Amino acid sequence: MESELKDLNSRPPNGATVRDDRPLLKSESPVSSSSADSVAEMEKKFAAYVRRDVYGTMGRGELATKEKLLLGFALVTLLPVRVVLAVTILVLYYLICRVCTLFSAPNREEEQEDYAHMSGWRRTVIVSCGRALSRFMLFVFGFYWIPESFSAHPNSVSQEDKHQPEELGRPGVIISNHVSYLDILYHMSSSFPSFVAKRSVARLPLVGLISKCLGCVYVQRESKSSDFKGVSAVVTDRIREAHQNESAPLMMLFPEGTTTNGEFLLPFKTGGFLAKAPVLPVILRYHYQRFSPAWDSISGVRHVIFLLCQFVNYMEVIQLPVYHPSQQELDDPKLYANNVRRLMVTEGNLILSDIGLAEKRIYHAALNGNNSLPSVLHQKDE
Repeated sequence: MESELKDLNSRPPNGATVRDDRPLLKSESPVSSSSADSVAEMEKKFAAYVRRDVYGTMGRGELATKEKLLLGFALVTLLPVRVVLAVTILVLYYLICRVCTLFSAPNREEEQEDYAHMSGWRRTVIVSCGRALSRFMLFVFGFYWIPESFSAHPNSVSQEDKHQPEELGRPGVIISNHVSYLDILYHMSSSFPSFVAKRSVARLPLVGLISKCLGCVYVQRESKSSDFKGVSAVVTDRIREAHQNESAPLMMLFPEGTTTNGEFLLPFKTGGFLAKAPVLPVILRYHYQRFSPAWDSISGVRHVIFLLCQFVNYMEVIQLPVYHPSQQELDDPKLYANNVRRLMVTEGNLILSDIGLAEKRIYHAALNGNNSLPSVLHQKDE
């Protein structure tokens, strides 16, 4: 999973006393006017990553008595049931993938390995079961119904391309905003696309084989070498293949590169637009009253526990028509990415933000009392 979302905990020197200097996590303590101004300024600057639910910053806010009772009740009743069901679904799908890939050699290219290019009954079973079990997993997590709407915004097809033949309408890649790891489950249940994942995911128990059946493209995220460029070429080739071949799996990209609180849309990376293929924009919105499903500035374990303790969770999906790039956009991938981003902001009622992963790490470090800016900015993914 996205390693940039892990807590950036500071370590005091040997023999030093640990001092909690995180004012945002101590809402019950007196806060001076200057401290309050500093907190307000920081939250304004890093607004895309600020949690605004009842659990507060990093999920460590002071809860009302009613919330404590609800959480306590869910911890001993709802949480165990959901954990057992989720593990059962995961193991079941792993066994299905294991059976379907027996005696089959994976597709190998550019240090990549996947089973997404299988054909026949094996691929049909993997995709059908994957979609159904992903939706059931979301149901177990409390997403009992997911309303989907289909926008018909005229900007989704440029005027220059309306004369193009109908067969050019198949996209090569799905472009989505990124709010939570739950995004992946939804897209698996909807279209079962291939994702970009850390190379270490391929070695994980259970999940590793499932990711290969999805056709994930593996990347060493901290690498800036030719290996990273090679992966970029693989992604571009896969997008072109999906656009031209209906039997090839679609690619799924989160061009923001990290998650937000769901209210903002960060600048897009251009990797998904280099193939010059049409894209399918999809917008995910998570509505909440108590706990926000957004995975922004909260640890993974704490997020999963609070999510599973929430009786009902809400997700809304807005799917835009396939976006055909104009000739100008084909010549300028950055313009192509920016135009798709602005369309998604308009249709999804989102807010444009110009910050990115580096600012997110700075914000996390500040929440954890870590003022070592250079070490934060140069931190590598595990």
